[in-house]
Amino acid sequence: MEWISNLFEQYGYFVLILGLFTESLALPFPGELAMAISGHMSTFGSLNILIIIFCSYFGAIAGTTVTYFFGYKLGTPFFEKYGRFFFLNQERIITITNWFNKYGNKLILVSYFIPGLRHFTGYVSGILRVRLGTFLFYNFTGGLVWVLAYVMIGKIFGIKIEQFLHIISQYSIAAIIVLVVGVGIGFHIKHKKHAIIAWIRTISWHK
Repeated sequence: MEWISNLFEQYGYFVLILGLFTESLALPFPGELAMAISGHMSTFGSLNILIIIFCSYFGAIAGTTVTYFFGYKLGTPFFEKYGRFFFLNQERIITITNWFNKYGNKLILVSYFIPGLRHFTGYVSGILRVRLGTFLFYNFTGGLVWVLAYVMIGKIFGIKIEQFLHIISQYSIAAIIVLVVGVGIGFHIKHKKHAIIAWIRTISWHK
């Protein structure tokens, strides 16, 4: 935690732009911790929270958008051969592809909150030829929610940041799965509402 604070003292907001950009390329950088610490530092007036949010958001979505175009232009054959240099082996591509098949493009929206997924969603979205407009909408929306959440966590919880982030990392996957399933049920009910209403009326009639 101290070493990140030192980086902010030396390089300011550039830490967020470059750090979150490189993390989106699947390079090692503790993005959530950096945003939370910067949010905490804003309470002392050393950093402006609006600039923190802008720089974090710009770095994150710029990185994931670049990975989308990498995946789109280079395609599956390239990553099957050279994916290990991007920490994206064939097994991981297959796993994320299966997630896309199961949850659809909305996976892009929630991927920011799933450890080990957000770094590769852009690449795989490009490989799968997800429409650019669809990718940008879900990526930009998910990125904004993710940035706001972690910056505000730092601002609110202060010195307990690391403990709180550890708790989040333990339960985030379960929470996201519940969220995705809930959204899926909601959409299913919306599209099948007439059939559901007819079924309920049938039950009521037999009673």
